Amino acid sequence: MIRLLLLLTLFITPTVYALDAAPLDNLQDFASLIRWSGVFASMVIIGCAWLLLRFIDSLVANIGDQFVQRRMLLQKLQSFFQFFVYMSTAVSVFMLSFRVDERILALIGGTIAVSVGFALKDLTASFVAGLTIMIDRPFQVGDRVTFEGHYGDIVTIGLRSVRMNTLNDDIITIPNNKFLNEVVSSGNYGALDMQVVIPFHVGLDQDITLARELIQECASSSRYIHLPKPVVVLVQQTITDNYLAIKLTCKVYVVDTKFEKLFETDITLRVMSEFRKHNILPPAIAVKSA
Repeated sequence: MIRLLLLLTLFITPTVYALDAAPLDNLQDFASLIRWSGVFASMVIIGCAWLLLRFIDSLVANIGDQFVQRRMLLQKLQSFFQFFVYMSTAVSVFMLSFRVDERILALIGGTIAVSVGFALKDLTASFVAGLTIMIDRPFQVGDRVTFEGHYGDIVTIGLRSVRMNTLNDDIITIPNNKFLNEVVSSGNYGALDMQVVIPFHVGLDQDITLARELIQECASSSRYIHLPKPVVVLVQQTITDNYLAIKLTCKVYVVDTKFEKLFETDITLRVMSEFRKHNILPPAIAVKSA
């Protein structure tokens, strides 16, 4: 009911404001445009529409519980039906409540034109951005990208939006114009393989050379590795709030982007097992005294 009233308000209010700017200079002129006999009928129509929508909501919920496989289809049909009821009710109420003449039709046409123009502004921007993405190609379908904190695979590039399938198996829809002013990171850029960066930390007093060799061996023997590209292990001393440590960063390529997390898990488990066998310990965390 509230949504329906809001829709009617949005539909009628611009016309009222437009009438205020027209030659109608007083409330009496505006009141002459209202068909008061149709106001009561309009309220009845609104009440019937509200009851109909409540009935459809209950019907779809009950059928959806009994036929779970059809629930998504029913919800889609319900959305189309609700839109039809909203628009039909809004038009019916307006036609019953106002005396429509050439001046009213002209004002309605101007209001609709302005509303459509504002509604299409973002759509046009996304359309132009979609063409720019297809020409400039900052990423491609199948790329694993990072954008505004989201990380996943690009599944479609449309004229209005881009759809990303995250590693949590969520489908995210991003308007194309968002990509014009934001930084997008592509991990593979059209290639099937992709570099994976895996950090490890050991203590300063450990055998760093042995630890580096073990990481290289574990990465090279993984079933997910893309062997034509090199395995690199970088060594760096890091300083944190509580302790010093040696950071060993393994940079290695996975054979397929879809195996990224399995690859990372496989190497991590292998390295941890080898570190335990060779008594290579993590950094000792210094405990601050009170």
